Amino acid sequence: INAEYMGHFLSVYFFSNQRMESYATHFQKIRIEDIFGYYSFNANTQQSYLSGATCEEIRRCVLQHTPVAPAIAEDFAAGVLRWAVERGATHFTHWFVPMTGRSAQKHDSFVKVVGDRVISQFSGKMLSFAEPDGSSFPSGGLRCTHEARGYTIWDPSVPPFIINHRTGATLYIPSVFISWTGQALDEKLPLLRANERLSREGLRMLKVAGLGDHESMWTNSGCEQEFFLLDADFALARPDLLQCGRTLVGSVPPRGQKLDDHYFGDLSERTMQLINDVERELWKLGIPQTTRHKEVAPGQYEMAPVFTNANIASDHNILVMETTQRVAHHYGMEAIFHEKPFAGLNGSGKHNNWSIGTSKTGTVFQPGPVPNQNLLFMIFTAATLRAVNVHSDLMRIAIASAGNDHRLGANEAPPAIISVYLGEEIDTAVRKFAAGDESPTEFNLTIDIGASGLPIFKRDSTDRNRTSPFAFTGNKFEFRAVGGGQTPHRSNYILNTVVAESCKYIADEIEKLGPKDDAARLEAAKTVTRKVLNENMRVVFNGNAYSPEWHEEAAKRGLLNLRNTAQALERLTDPKNIALFTDLGIFDKESVHARQTAWLEEYVGKLSIEAECMDEITSSRILPVASSWFNTMCVCLNNATVQSGGEAGNMFHAGRVTKVAQLIEQMVKAADHMNSVRERVEKAETELEKAKITADELAPSMQAVRSAVDSLERLCPARDWPLPTYQDMLFTGQSFNVIPNVTGGGSQSTNATAIGGGGGGRGNASALWF
Repeated sequence: INAEYMGHFLSVYFFSNQRMESYATHFQKIRIEDIFGYYSFNANTQQSYLSGATCEEIRRCVLQHTPVAPAIAEDFAAGVLRWAVERGATHFTHWFVPMTGRSAQKHDSFVKVVGDRVISQFSGKMLSFAEPDGSSFPSGGLRCTHEARGYTIWDPSVPPFIINHRTGATLYIPSVFISWTGQALDEKLPLLRANERLSREGLRMLKVAGLGDHESMWTNSGCEQEFFLLDADFALARPDLLQCGRTLVGSVPPRGQKLDDHYFGDLSERTMQLINDVERELWKLGIPQTTRHKEVAPGQYEMAPVFTNANIASDHNILVMETTQRVAHHYGMEAIFHEKPFAGLNGSGKHNNWSIGTSKTGTVFQPGPVPNQNLLFMIFTAATLRAVNVHSDLMRIAIASAGNDHRLGANEAPPAIISVYLGEEIDTAVRKFAAGDESPTEFNLTIDIGASGLPIFKRDSTDRNRTSPFAFTGNKFEFRAVGGGQTPHRSNYILNTVVAESCKYIADEIEKLGPKDDAARLEAAKTVTRKVLNENMRVVFNGNAYSPEWHEEAAKRGLLNLRNTAQALERLTDPKNIALFTDLGIFDKESVHARQTAWLEEYVGKLSIEAECMDEITSSRILPVASSWFNTMCVCLNNATVQSGGEAGNMFHAGRVTKVAQLIEQMVKAADHMNSVRERVEKAETELEKAKITADELAPSMQAVRSAVDSLERLCPARDWPLPTYQDMLFTGQSFNVIPNVTGGGSQSTNATAIGGGGGGRGNASALWF
């Protein structure tokens, strides 16, 4: 960064700090209780706008998975309209999650013309159904232009909510999205189906095991969301970030994350205010956001909620990402959720904390004081281990994406080998139970920390294994391998589906033993649970999953290692998986094939966009700068040679001139090869063939281009480099302050726009969520 820019930066930086102090005087104290759920038509709010009978009927329908009667829908619509209008809403939308992995919405006003005036109208039919175009979303061939009809249908299990866009407010109706033939075109409907199947099969398993009658069962989820915050002027000056969600080129600065001092570090004033505003907006929506902190990489952060019902939690996570992006714009920043926006630094995950609850238990995964005497814990642990072992291919598919391929196995995230971490003490208890040993095991949970004046502390029954894809963490499992930009719906519905199948399997095996009374059922359940545990313990690994030794050990155990998305998605239509989804009623056979096609198209499409963007960057930005610098160096070399009589000039310049020339040639050749591979991808006949070429050839060819460009960046003058660098985005840009315009008119940015190719303004950067 040149001196002229730095002088400008220093002047506006100190001016900005003064303005920040002025802005801080507008701080208003709030009580979370006063604002929580203000924009959510939740159960508490419903009591003020609906009849008691309607509230009770809605609750019953949600718990028992039964449809809402038209008369109840009319009453609900009238109540939610009155509530929404009181809060300034003029429009409504059916809000759904198509297979793009992002939310979709079409807004309609409440306007109804009556003579020469208008009134607000919202009927039960308007609440319950809408008709978007089914062919304009990914469908894998289920919908096309001449068969385009689709429907959105209200999901009563998730409260409607209002988004206030400062100039107006809209009522959002969480919905599913289906085709005219009734096939799921979204990510929510499969989750609702999987929730019901797990409830059905889990309750049946408990009943035949003699573990009592439980009225209902559900799954809980909570996503620890990682993301990057970047100054918008830098982010929007990067065509790769804008179009692909990640940097395709860029040299890691010397510091990077080597000092481990960013994790849990102090948040800057700008970032703290931004996240404060995000949390307040989420609380208003009824989202119980609770945790915030810096993550490992510079510019990286994490937020997490209190865990709740998996369907609601999945929708909430979409809102967390959308709200963070929306608020970030008011602070002159961009929130990036891509799994690997910066090479050489940690990527972003979405650790999905998953558990099962019933009407009689908080969670079935509570080990208790003597885990190997707790049959409820053991039988569900057995079902989960079997699910992960038998369906490890589907667990891998649940986290498969173009972005996550960069992250998995990169010593920052779990490998693509799916395994389960139990921890030393739970592992011991499980193995004792499997061997028929129910004798108590003493676990010393008290730690002597050597300072008697501090509180007595008891450690958890399990350690935290950050290298495991699926780790037990005390009373739940943490699916750590989910990508930061992915919707949690897919990982939840696949997880619920495979566990439901295992519950069904265990229940069937118990019934085969023919127990006649409660005591016999309990013994039969123990017998089957021990058998299932012994048959599926190969998937348990408590060591370092990053290590090469684990890869060798996993291969000996026969565990799958599907290294990329193409390899994973190929398995989706295996007969085993089609039978699983069709038998449980999650998808029909055609829909399984359609999902595979849609996800393969997405994978190929994203990498094709990246390759085309990389070609544009190298040819129109990097090559001109590198060539100009090469010519300048040649002139300098010639002058130095003349002035020094030959040898001194050569010693000083010749090596660098040669290196730059070699790298330019390497970059051009690599780009030409990349483009030839792109042509082969386009000519491939099937989506699977395209995906395989993309994974095996296109991705490595892009890496070859990047290697040359990143080396050139370290040799060319910083003032001439045509893109904001990692240094600019992750260090310099993190120091800027922006004063939000609290009246809603944008922000006053202090950022210089003349760095590395210019700024760009405050455009809509929703493309940065990938």
